[in-house]
Amino acid sequence: MRNPPSLLSLSVDSALHNLSRISDLSPLPEHILLDLFLKTLKAGKLNERVLKLFIATGKDEVLAVIQALNIREIIAPVIPSSTTNFTVNHDKIDIVIAALHPDLTSFLNDWRPVFSPYHLIIVKDLDMKEELIIPDGFNVDVFTKSDMDRVVGSSSSILFSGYSCRYFGFLVSQKKYIVSVDDDCTPVKNDDGSVVDIVAQHIANLTSPATPFFFNTLYDPYRKGADFVRGYPFSLRSGVLCALSCGLWLNLADYDAPTQALKPELRNSRFVDAVLTVPARTLMPLSGINIAFDRELVGPALFPALRLAGEGKFRWETMEDIWSGMCVKVICDHLGFGVKSGLPYVERAERGNAVDSLRKEWEGVKLMEEVVPFFQALRLNPESVKAEDCVIDIAKEVKDQLGKVDPVFGRAAAAMVDWVRLWKAVGSSSS
Repeated sequence: MRNPPSLLSLSVDSALHNLSRISDLSPLPEHILLDLFLKTLKAGKLNERVLKLFIATGKDEVLAVIQALNIREIIAPVIPSSTTNFTVNHDKIDIVIAALHPDLTSFLNDWRPVFSPYHLIIVKDLDMKEELIIPDGFNVDVFTKSDMDRVVGSSSSILFSGYSCRYFGFLVSQKKYIVSVDDDCTPVKNDDGSVVDIVAQHIANLTSPATPFFFNTLYDPYRKGADFVRGYPFSLRSGVLCALSCGLWLNLADYDAPTQALKPELRNSRFVDAVLTVPARTLMPLSGINIAFDRELVGPALFPALRLAGEGKFRWETMEDIWSGMCVKVICDHLGFGVKSGLPYVERAERGNAVDSLRKEWEGVKLMEEVVPFFQALRLNPESVKAEDCVIDIAKEVKDQLGKVDPVFGRAAAAMVDWVRLWKAVGSSSS
């Protein structure tokens, strides 16, 4: 004859069927809680909420079973909002936007919660014929081809076509910090639905020290909740000035045209809540999509110089920001400044066709095999203590070493010299 179920067994079964209505399991004795957990597993009712209920009890035996079975919570990425309280001096910041589309209404309205307190420099693509449409409520200066002609004059090596027009904004700004975002980017949201303040995060990156000479395995040790790891030399913990902040983006990642053409569905949907300093003597490909920099420290080191034959306007068809990134990183290493990468994120829209861009970019893909070894071996004049002097140093080496490889490098060297001349001329007239 079969024994009837015990009152305890019936109680555990009842709890199992009503888990969705239970908010606290901690009053249960540990042996009953363990029995309930094992039955929950067997019944296939262990979900994220229920797992949190059991973990919240803090009972050792239950936690030991969870650990032994390698059961983990699914942690959804939460974009931090800690920088929303960061104090930013609005008068020291320009936001530079390269406009490749005439109607900026949707773009600026999306960014209004972040951009409205700041001065905006919008630079219109010199080939755009339509008038720009800009919504009210922004402190904005618009620069067009006529402004470029007036400032640049007859210089033939500096071209501000496509997204390279952002560099004109860098040139004419008079602020200490510049934040630059492309017009195909939209804000991402915090967990509470508010718009991520990318300006505050970029400025937080630039105004806290960088650590390029010894890698901290917990990334940025100056962020809230982090610190230097065991073994980090105390003599290096004061860090150095951060000159460049490279933000990231979701959706269409910054792959080259061959990669994107082979993997057309590849998208970046992973948010990483981290900021790290790029180590000294380590190169990186800069992308101007979402960056900020200290104009007083490295402003002259961000420029349009390397232009491909038959270059287009889309990301896959240009290399001026990659070249500029190589130069500015070498200059930061030489001058003892830091470069950070990671937060803040933006959302990037689809634009361009990778297959159509293959022909235009392929020249740049081949050139990188010459460019990287050159920059890896490059050492600048110890007497060069300003960014503009370093640009001239690099231009000379580019002309002497790479100019023999391809004429495009000779033109890049000439453009770099022209840029420094322009930078000094515009700076003198502004002051």
